[in-house]
Amino acid sequence: MHWRCRTSGREQLEDIDPSWCPSWPVEWQRASHLTRMHLEAGRPLPTEPGEVVHQGEDLGRWVHSVRLGWNNLTTVQQWMCEQVLGIEPATEDEKPKPRRTQADKWALNYQAAKQFFERKGHLRMPRKHVETIVVGGGEDQEVRELRLGAWISNQRSRAATLSPERVEQVSAIGMR
Repeated sequence: MHWRCRTSGREQLEDIDPSWCPSWPVEWQRASHLTRMHLEAGRPLPTEPGEVVHQGEDLGRWVHSVRLGWNNLTTVQQWMCEQVLGIEPATEDEKPKPRRTQADKWALNYQAAKQFFERKGHLRMPRKHVETIVVGGGEDQEVRELRLGAWISNQRSRAATLSPERVEQVSAIGMR
């Protein structure tokens, strides 16, 4: 007996065009199609928001977001971007720095206060005092200027609401 494998209509369509019904949003498909049409017309790849708007679609913004969100794309989307559109993922230098949390900011200011205390032996300073600190190490080293006078003043005025751990930290470096 001879068995014949029957394929569904969907499988047949995918054999003809794997991207006929993609799993990603139609807006993404539309922007990629408009970008391809733009490139096929002999124009350069838009890379900055507002650079090229076609049929109401900001192609530069789309390319920019694709490059920054590369790891969120499917393998097929990445292949389409690289091979069909010539889009490559953003380099580490192009990616925005992660936003600092309130805890990060507090830790930086505490580090600056500790540095000031070690240098001067006290935390009495004008509200406008700016302290320069070096954060990170190696290639990630960064010089920061922090408005330490204002921070110290704010910590003193908020003393009643500071956590016991923070009260202990600032007390250890001479804050009254």
